[in-house]
This record gives sequence, C-alpha cells and structure tokens, in this order.
Amino acid sequence: MHTFKTRVYYSDTDCSGIVYHTRYLDFAEHARTELLRELSAKFGVEDSQSSMIALSNIAFVVKSISVDYQKPGQLDDEITVTTEIESEKRFSLTFLQTVLREGEVLAVLRVRVASIHTQTLKPVPLPAWFAESMQTV
Repeated sequence: MHTFKTRVYYSDTDCSGIVYHTRYLDFAEHARTELLRELSAKFGVEDSQSSMIALSNIAFVVKSISVDYQKPGQLDDEITVTTEIESEKRFSLTFLQTVLREGEVLAVLRVRVASIHTQTLKPVPLPAWFAESMQTV
C-alpha cells in the first residue's frame, strides 16, 4: 500500500472551509502520480514519471472513477491518501484510494485506469514489471 500525505489549503475549500468535492479527485491524482514516481525510481528511471513514460511509451488514462464521500474534509486538515491495486486486468487496473484524516475515512475512490501507447493512443497490455513493483511499495 502506498501512502501520500498533504494538507488542505484554502484553495481546496469553499467559503465555509469545507473541501470542495472535486478536490478529492486531485488528491487521488497527486497520490497516484507520487506512486508512479516511486515505481519509476525502482525501475531505474531517474525518479521521474515523465522519463518512465518516454522510455516505455506507456501512459495511464482514467477510464472511470467512483467516489464515496463519507465525511467532510476541512481547511488545514492534514490528510493521507492510501493507494492499492484492487484489481488488475490485461489492459487496466483499478486503484482503491482512501482519503483519511487522522485515521478517519473522508472519501473512498475507485479509479480504473487503462494502459495506452503514447504514440497510437491505443490500449496496450500492462507491463509485467508494474504489478510486481506495486507489491513492494
């Protein structure tokens, strides 16, 4: 399981200091980006997601997202986003991402991403190293 910590800033909230619902998508995206950055470092690619994409010609695009909002986040909260693979198919992965504040669940996201070739934009099988690397994060 991968963890990513961040803080809720004023720009993340509405005028009452409650986290705006779409910001949870950003929190989850940032967590997945940091996960890929760590995986690229383990793959020996300069600790850079863009370098990994350039070398492998593979990118991940969001196919679908579902969000279960459970409690409101608030201005200045320190939050943690956990990310794990819920399921893996030949061309796609489903991530289970949980946004927490001091262990309390704020939102749960299921994010399905497809693996595509960066030149053709067509689906390609997930690289074998990806799931293997995920087990060590």
